[in-house]
Amino acid sequence: MVGTMWGVGLIIGPAIGGYLAQPADKYPSIFPNGSLFDKFPYALPCVCISLISAVGFILCFFLPESLHNHPTEEHLDGKDVKSNDDRTASDAKGMEADSSSRKQKPLWKNWGMIAAVAAYCLWGLHDMSYSEIFSLWAVSSPTLGGLGFTTTDVANVLAVAGLSLLLFQLFVFPKLASLFKPITIARTTTLFTIPLLMIYPLISLLTGASLWTVLIIAAIVKNMLSVCIVTSTFFLINHSVPLAQRGVANGISMSAMYLFRAIGPATAGAMFSWAQERESNFLPGMWMVFFILSMICFVAFLETFHPVLPNRLNEPHPEGVEDDLKMKRALSFTF
Repeated sequence: MVGTMWGVGLIIGPAIGGYLAQPADKYPSIFPNGSLFDKFPYALPCVCISLISAVGFILCFFLPESLHNHPTEEHLDGKDVKSNDDRTASDAKGMEADSSSRKQKPLWKNWGMIAAVAAYCLWGLHDMSYSEIFSLWAVSSPTLGGLGFTTTDVANVLAVAGLSLLLFQLFVFPKLASLFKPITIARTTTLFTIPLLMIYPLISLLTGASLWTVLIIAAIVKNMLSVCIVTSTFFLINHSVPLAQRGVANGISMSAMYLFRAIGPATAGAMFSWAQERESNFLPGMWMVFFILSMICFVAFLETFHPVLPNRLNEPHPEGVEDDLKMKRALSFTF
């Protein structure tokens, strides 16, 4: 579901940025010359995403608390009545005692979690760098190896690719996850991403319908491979720790991943400018950009092998399975 909602964002986000940028040029009847949005051509999409953030902030106050405290008694008609049977209470107490008595392994000593988080961060760096470079490459002049697209053209490509991601995550990935282990999925899709990226510079040689067809197919395949890698990494992170530590592990992974996502655009933009300015017969222009992206994928591919990424992460943590069963048993009596 997380990946599915990400796909929804990849449809709406590019549409906002591509269709609303430079509105005075695209919609002169609504935004005439000399207007505020003519002086600041990128203000309109910025205002829209700020409003979306404001709505999200307000909706946060209506979210239910994720930390559930289930009472064992509730007041009904002036009397204290048992809301759960004795078996439920004993299960809850037993689970609490078992959790408190078990000595948890410190996360900084858990190599499996560290390796899974590192893989997640590395792919976050790659994914954000790719997003930055794709847009810059698409709007660059064909003389510099770009496609010469408008912002609307870029929005169309990204929106179609986002829609395919939404459908793939809903209907295809669950079947893949039932057939293959998460490490296998992450390793295979990372490997396939490497040659796919090296095809991009060749796309600029195409024109017309062939250009659009090949580009959209490449963008769709790239998105599908990315969601396989990201979702598989989610599995690996959750499999690396017991249930009691999953919240902390996911918090650490998200914080670290967004740090790498923050680094991505700045480094990718600088790399793109450097590649366009350098004069060399070895991987000239865009070839060097996509080659560096491929090398990041290659490092991520090497990381999927043992002993860097332990094979035990293919299965849930033994304690996590035990706690899951106890929690399901307790909740089944609760409801």
